[in-house]
Order: sequence, then C-alpha cells, then structure tokens
Amino acid sequence: MAPSLSKLKISTKDKASQSQNVDVDDIDEVDDQGQNVLLEIIKQLRPGCDLARITLPTFILERKSMLERIANQLQEPEILVKANSLQDPLERFVEVVRWYMSGWHISPKAVKKPLNPVLGEFFTCYWDLSDGKQAYYIAEQTSHHPPKSSYFYMIPDLKIRVDGIVIPKSKFLGNSTEAQMDGVTKLTLAEFDNETYTLTQPNMYARGILFGRMKFELGDSMVIKCERNGFEAGIDFKVKGFIGGGYNAIQGYIKDSKTGETIYEITGKWNEIMYIKNLKTNESSVFFDCSKANPLKPKARDISEQGQYESRKLWHDVIVALAKRDHEVATNEKFKIEDEQRLLAKKRAEDGVEYYPKLFTRLDPKDQVDNGDELLEYIIYKDKQLRKDINDPEKLTKDIFEVAPILPGQKFSDAFEIPGFHKDNKDNQEQQVE
Repeated sequence: MAPSLSKLKISTKDKASQSQNVDVDDIDEVDDQGQNVLLEIIKQLRPGCDLARITLPTFILERKSMLERIANQLQEPEILVKANSLQDPLERFVEVVRWYMSGWHISPKAVKKPLNPVLGEFFTCYWDLSDGKQAYYIAEQTSHHPPKSSYFYMIPDLKIRVDGIVIPKSKFLGNSTEAQMDGVTKLTLAEFDNETYTLTQPNMYARGILFGRMKFELGDSMVIKCERNGFEAGIDFKVKGFIGGGYNAIQGYIKDSKTGETIYEITGKWNEIMYIKNLKTNESSVFFDCSKANPLKPKARDISEQGQYESRKLWHDVIVALAKRDHEVATNEKFKIEDEQRLLAKKRAEDGVEYYPKLFTRLDPKDQVDNGDELLEYIIYKDKQLRKDINDPEKLTKDIFEVAPILPGQKFSDAFEIPGFHKDNKDNQEQQVE
C-alpha cells in the first residue's frame, strides 16, 4: 500500500542530504580577478581550428540550469508566508515586495551564465517549511527558439501559488552583454479570494567581457502590481555610469495607483541593505539586509531517481567538469547534449511533428483573459484541477505529485511522457463526468 501524503512528507527530511550529490552551488565562489573572455579564447586559437568548438572559460558557466536558477527567487518562503497572514492589503503588498526583492542577491559572486535548458528539460524541487509544511517547484523548458522557461510553485497548506515564464534575450554591447529578462511572474494568494500580483524582472548585464574586470549588474526597472487593491511598486536598478556612480543601487516607490499617492520610498543596494521610508511620517527602516539573510535552499531527488531530461541528471557530466575547471571535458559534454538536440529537432522537422511540453500546456486566449494569465503563455497542465481543489491541501498536494516526481522515492507515472495538453483534456473530461 502506498504511504499517505503526510507520512511521505515526514520521510523526506531523513533523505535531504542524499539528494545533494551533485554540486550545483557556486554562490560563494570567486574567480581569479582580471580574467576575461577574450584572453581565454585567444589562448585556444590555433591555425585551422574549428571556431565552433572554442571553449568558454569555466568561470562563465554556472553549475546549474536556468530552470534551477529561477528557484533562487523562492528561497525566502517565510516572508511570503508572513505576507499571506496579513489582513491589511497595504501591509500585505509591502511584504510581497520585500519577498521579491529578497532573492536578487542570491547569485554567484563571479560573473556566471546558467546553462541553457534544452527543449523538454525539466526540474523539480521542494522546501521543508516550518510547522511541517512543504513548498513544491516544477519547471520545464517549453520553447527553445526563442528560449522560454515556464515554472510553477505552490505551498498547498497555505494556498499560495506562483506561476511564471522567463524569456531571456541576449544582446552583445561591445564590452558588455545584456540579458533582457522578458516574461512575468504571477503570485496568487487564494486565501484572499485569489488576490493576484504580477511581477516583472530587471535585466542582467555582464561588464568587462573583452577587457577589464568582469562585473555582474542588474539594470533597468521592474514593476510589481496588485490591480485589485490598486497598489504598485516600481524599482529602478541603477547601473554604474562611465564616469561616476556606484554599483548595485536601487531607487523605488510604492504607490496607490487609484489615488496617485506615493506611500513609500525604497532605496539602498539590492545585494547589501535596502531601506524603506514612509513618506507620511518620514520614518525610515531597514527593508531587507542581505548580510543577515538565511536563504532556504531547495532540495532535489537523488540523481539515481531522476529522468533523462531532468536538469541535474542531464547536465551531470558538465557540472562535474565545471567544478573541476576542466574546460575541455565540460565543453565536449555540453556539445554532446546540444548536438543531440539538433538531431532531434531535425527529425521532428523531417517528420512534420510539432513538439509539445509534457508538464505545461499552452494557454488559449479565453483562459488567459478569464484568469489574468495574458503574459504567461504556458500553464501547469493540472491548472483547472488545482483551481477546483484549492480549498483542500491534501488534494492539491496529490494533484502536484501527479505532474512529476518531486519528493525522494516518488516514481514517474505511465502518463508522464504524454504531452501536457492531452493530459489536460483527459482531466477536463473526468471532471465533466463527475
């Protein structure tokens, strides 16, 4: 007989250490100063060499896929839990802003680029929260050209849900590169009658890639909105100027868009200390101190339990080589994965077959408008069932576990390989029968 959900939750705590058998955490790694991409590439140039096989220096590649990198933003769950407990709409909104701002400092100290997910790659993980609660995360690469990473996060016991999509667009800017982070995050607090928040991202810059010291910056602006309550936050991420200015500064506000009144001002540095000032009382306080933060890292199943296209297993040999700073092996293993993807894409084109995600399904226009998902494009295929079961944490948890294995010991279902939209249609038919 299968264990109950409550027993399954408890059993995962004893297996937490077993799931970290691949070192993907290079947050505190600092590479040698003064290195740059151009010099590393020049070292590899030989007469007649294949430029397509030139290796990127190891300090450019992060030891995790973008699908896992997204989960960095979810490592302060207790702030989100607190927001969900506040009855005052403005206080709740401020706490949501604090939660979203708390994750940007969780990134490698050196300039790192996460591994580009391949089409159909997926990643799942979970967090053990206080009072025995758990949070679950599922992400899948739903498109390759252009790259689109879709993700889902939920704390079933509190009816907190996050849906999102990241669409990075890279630009070469001379001595810098820009990753324009298109897409949107949608936070839903079902406890407050499905109160929703939309959140965008700042863009990312790598400076000094050809000469000088390499530096990572967040730039431009992001916006957080709750249309129902009329509150809006705008945060500008300041990039260092050519002559003056410093790094990592922010300047922002929280306002009531219904009245036009600016209520709070937010300043400081996104990777150090941020401050909030009440413009009515002129009182300032620390909004978030990164030095005192204690991010809760996600837990993932052991490599031996993972599927072929699960991020840590897919990139295992690349990650191991990167950890050893073995340029040649890392590049060869990376090319093996990418070459296989090109062959699969070619075969689909020859056969006239369209690729469909397994864990997410493309939203139709009506669902986008009805549910406020206009910018998501894809949604977890169990979406309708999750909405139906929103007031039953046990059923919600079961629904999530049916999408993909998340906890240690869970197995892939027979229907896992079936495209998400087929499984979604089957769920809808079963609901109609009920």
